[in-house]
Amino acid sequence: MFSKILIANRGEIACRVIKTARKMGIKTVAVYSDADRNALHVRMADEAVHIGPAPANQSYIVIDKIMEAIRQTGAEAVHPGYGFLSENMKFAEALAKANVAFIGPPAGAIEAMGDKITSKKLAAEAGVSTVPGYMGLIADAEEAVTISNQIGYPVMIKASAGGGGKGMRIAWNDAEAREGFQSSKNEAANSFGDDRIFIEKFVTQPRHIEIQVLADSHGNCVYLHERECSIQRRNQKVIEEAPSPFLDAATRKAMGEQACALAQAVGYTSAGTVEFIVDGNKNFYFLEMNTRLQVEHPVTELITGVDLVEQMIRVAAGEALPFAQEDLKINGWAMESRLYAEDPYRNFLPSIGRLTRYRPPAEVAEPARAVRNDTGVFEGGEISMYYDPMIAKLCTWAPTRGEAIEEMRLALDEFEVEGIGHNLPFLSAVMDHPRFVSGEITTAFIAEEYPEGFDGATLDGALLHRVAACACAMNRVAEIRRARVSGRMDNHERVVGTQWVVKIDGHSLSASIAADREGATVTLAGHSYRITSDWLPGQPLARLKVDGVPVVMKVAKLPGGFRLRLRGADLKVHVFSPRQAELAELMPEKLPPDTSKLLLCPMPGMVVSIAVEEGQEVYEGQALATVEAMKMENILRAERKGRVAKINAAPGASLAVDEVIMEFE
Repeated sequence: MFSKILIANRGEIACRVIKTARKMGIKTVAVYSDADRNALHVRMADEAVHIGPAPANQSYIVIDKIMEAIRQTGAEAVHPGYGFLSENMKFAEALAKANVAFIGPPAGAIEAMGDKITSKKLAAEAGVSTVPGYMGLIADAEEAVTISNQIGYPVMIKASAGGGGKGMRIAWNDAEAREGFQSSKNEAANSFGDDRIFIEKFVTQPRHIEIQVLADSHGNCVYLHERECSIQRRNQKVIEEAPSPFLDAATRKAMGEQACALAQAVGYTSAGTVEFIVDGNKNFYFLEMNTRLQVEHPVTELITGVDLVEQMIRVAAGEALPFAQEDLKINGWAMESRLYAEDPYRNFLPSIGRLTRYRPPAEVAEPARAVRNDTGVFEGGEISMYYDPMIAKLCTWAPTRGEAIEEMRLALDEFEVEGIGHNLPFLSAVMDHPRFVSGEITTAFIAEEYPEGFDGATLDGALLHRVAACACAMNRVAEIRRARVSGRMDNHERVVGTQWVVKIDGHSLSASIAADREGATVTLAGHSYRITSDWLPGQPLARLKVDGVPVVMKVAKLPGGFRLRLRGADLKVHVFSPRQAELAELMPEKLPPDTSKLLLCPMPGMVVSIAVEEGQEVYEGQALATVEAMKMENILRAERKGRVAKINAAPGASLAVDEVIMEFE
């Protein structure tokens, strides 16, 4: 077994590998760029080597710099994580030449399967059903349009060396094909150092289901069942689960056996994932093979009990798999929610900044429930514009799918993140969505259910009333504290009223409260709620029970009430005395400033290009500017017809959120 390994990656996956290596008694080496000097993976590793400036193409994907770090530290093996150099054949070859073990597949398998064009050709030759497409290299945008018309819209434009949603666009017409080809090409070059593009038919109403495989150098190959990855946005997975709520045992077995056959056909060893598109009739089509560890591997670990990173290390060290296919059963259900540094209220645009508060829920591993959080950040750390926006993967496990979802709901509500925009509210909203709960999902779920973007969840009446009751009970605790601090009366109970008006989500509810030593009973809307909690004013998280059912809320103080966040909703709740409620009705509403004649930068980033000139007339939907953040290009479009009066930013400019890019007449 190895005594020291180097992790050629960063963030949560580097931390994940370090945890398993530490469990196995293996020392670890981290590499880091200027932006990651104080990163969590650097702190966790036994050694750390600086490899260059912040941009990945000057540090993390420069093979010579990684090789020099190996020479400096004497590492015997390298785990590449995912992204960066994980599917780079030249890197695997460089390691082999230096007699350093690659904790991944052989270079030949990477070449055969890691390249999306080659893998599809090989799959077709092997008789595997594939999605129609053009697997040759595409010279320019006009050729992309020609090919797209031959295949038939809609089409998927993809980077050959891509992964993680980078370099992928869906085009529904010629204009989108031209635009998508260039953006995909640029993103692919920046993220992977390889700008080759291919095009395939975009299958509507599909489910994205993938099979985890694990193979050793002794001829053994097993599949660890499937993961459902259909909840995606911009081809980027957001929520995954294992197993799939859609597959039956026969389809699962057929997909698993086909995945193993494909892996063995190319001499694959280590962990890998064969991705399929599955239609409503359970017909499945080979999509691609990822010759690396997947982001969503924890859900497979939770339902099988197999540490995939450990098995990757053991296979790389020449060991045989310790189990056979019949040993791999499905135990319970697991969910994974990806926490991204992106603002769902701004159409999920990237967000950067300092994590002023970062408190994940407590990790637990019990017979009937589990909570796991794979992360690479810490409170006080900074989210950089240079890397992928994913900062954590929150996972839950329970015996059934419904119980796993409920565990995830509570865990998301307990997850405290402040200082940046993040998608926790959106993840919570999905967990409550009837279509998700039923399992009737496709890769079009987000586009279909949130066509205008996400502006917060609306709680149903029953939950809204429970939250109002909680706010009333919390207000009583706050009033008692105020009475004690002010010294108004020794017997503070006598100065805390029993009649209140709760204003929540546009509703005014009259409430009465009766308290005892164990809790309080709040009566509103004709129903009495028994509230128990140990919450105290100033605590940012409130854990309560309403009639014995847990309710978790993020809490911030407002004049006369609270800002309460749970289940994807962000509520301003005011608790007034009856007289205060009367006076509050007379207060004028403050209106937001008019920004309709301004194009504001929606997230911190760099201006790639300006597509218009001063004085030019623009029409609704026309591209105005392109801003790059976190390796993704974002095209900003005109919301209405108008004329450009002034352009305030030039290509290359780094802008903060809400900086003015251009003004309109």
